Amino acid sequence: MNKKKKTTIKDIANVLNISAAAVSKALHDDSRISDKTKKAVKQVAENLNYQPNHLASALRSGKSKLVGVIVPRTNSSFFSSVIQNIEHVLNEKGYSIIITQSNESYQKECNSIDTLLFTQVDGIIASMANETVDLQYYEKIKSKGIPLILFDRGENNLNVDYIGIDDYNSSHIIVEHLVAQGCKRIAHIGGYKRTRIYNNRIRGYIDALKKYHLPLDDELLIETNLSTENGRAKMQQLLNLKNRPDAVYVAGDYAALGALQVLNENNIKIPEEIALVGFGNEPFTDMVTPSITSVNQHSAEIGRLAAETFLKHIKEKTVTQKLNKQILDAELIVRDSSKKKTL
Repeated sequence: MNKKKKTTIKDIANVLNISAAAVSKALHDDSRISDKTKKAVKQVAENLNYQPNHLASALRSGKSKLVGVIVPRTNSSFFSSVIQNIEHVLNEKGYSIIITQSNESYQKECNSIDTLLFTQVDGIIASMANETVDLQYYEKIKSKGIPLILFDRGENNLNVDYIGIDDYNSSHIIVEHLVAQGCKRIAHIGGYKRTRIYNNRIRGYIDALKKYHLPLDDELLIETNLSTENGRAKMQQLLNLKNRPDAVYVAGDYAALGALQVLNENNIKIPEEIALVGFGNEPFTDMVTPSITSVNQHSAEIGRLAAETFLKHIKEKTVTQKLNKQILDAELIVRDSSKKKTL
C-alpha cells in the first residue's frame, strides 16, 4: 500500500490559486492578509488534513514555540503537578511543551536533551536524574543560547536559574518536630549526597542533631535511591540494629511508604515506638494508615515560577544565563505517623 502523500502549503495554494507565501502568512495570522483569505486558507487546510511542519517552521523563524520539560519520572504527584502548572502558564502565551522523563538515568537524560535540541525548542525546564554527575549536556544547552531553568534538582556550578524549596531548613523543621514529640534517636533514610538537594537534606539533618545534642551514628544515616523497595529494605536494616531508632526521617514519600509497610508488618506501634516522616506530600500520604507526616514542596508554585522565568528570558531576549535562585519555604504537614498520642 502506498503511503498517503502529506499535504503541503503548496497544495493549499493550488486549491485557492494563491501563492504559497500567502498561505503561510494566512496560517500565521499575518496582518497583511485579509480575514476572508485567512478563513479560506484555514478551511482548505482543515479539509486537506494539513499538519504544519514545526521543525521546518522553527528553522525558518528561529522560534518553535515549544519548550522541553525533563523530569525524573511522571508518576510522581510532585512532578506531574509541576508539569501541569508549567503547561498552564506557557499555553496562555502560545507555547506548547514536550515532556520527557529520564527514569533517573543519566543516559536517558542526555538522549532527551539531544532530542529537544534537534527539535529546536525555545527553552528547557528540567529536574536532574539521580545518576547525573557530569554536567556537559546541560552545558551544551547553555552554549546554544537556549534558556535553561532547573527546578527541584539542580547544580549551582551550572550558574542557571533555579526554583526549589529550602531543603537544608526542611531537615531542621523535621528534626525539631520529632524532638518536640520526645524522639531522641532519629535516623535518616536519605537520597545520594552527590545530588545537591539530598546533600542539603543530609547536612540539615546532621546540623539539627548537633543543635539538639542528639547522637549522630553512622548506622542511622543511610543513602539510597528512595524507591518503595529500598525504603522497605532500609527500614528493615534499621529494625535489625541492636539499638533501634525511635524516629525515621525519609527524604522521599515513596521510600517512606515502604518503611511504613515494614513497620506495620513487624507490628511496630507508630508513632509510639517509632515515629515516621516522609518528604513530598504525595496524595497517598493522607490515605494510608497511619497517615504520613510529610513536607509540602509547593509543586504548583514551582511550576508557575519555572514557566514565568522562561517567559522572562524570551521577553528580555537574554542569552547569558544568570544565577537566579528562587527558594521557597518548606511546610511540614503533620499527620498521625509522627504525632505521639502521649504528648
